[in-house]
Amino acid sequence: MPPSGGKVARPTTAMSLNRYEQTLFDYWERQVDERRHWQGKTMDAARSRPLPGEAARALERELWEYFTERSPHVPALRELNVGGVRRVSLQNLAELMLRLWGPVPKPKPKAPAPERS
Repeated sequence: MPPSGGKVARPTTAMSLNRYEQTLFDYWERQVDERRHWQGKTMDAARSRPLPGEAARALERELWEYFTERSPHVPALRELNVGGVRRVSLQNLAELMLRLWGPVPKPKPKAPAPERS
């Protein structure tokens, strides 16, 4: 059982997620293999695309395909599609994944200290 008394932990990085995004994130918190899979996909996307925006857009497309494939089989996801599947943005989730699981940004070089005379 999670330390929060049965509740799944929310993302630690301040980010606003819609219901679909939050449900996917919560599902991954409960399904370790699924989370590891997406952690690996996040690292791959970040390595193969130099700009973070490109990586996030690529992840967002994959997330939507994943959502539509998994929603008939996962009760929490199926509940979101009571009226049928309609396209929603998963961009914030993709950006959060890059923040949480992407490569650590390289530190910027410090400017040399001005010489004292």
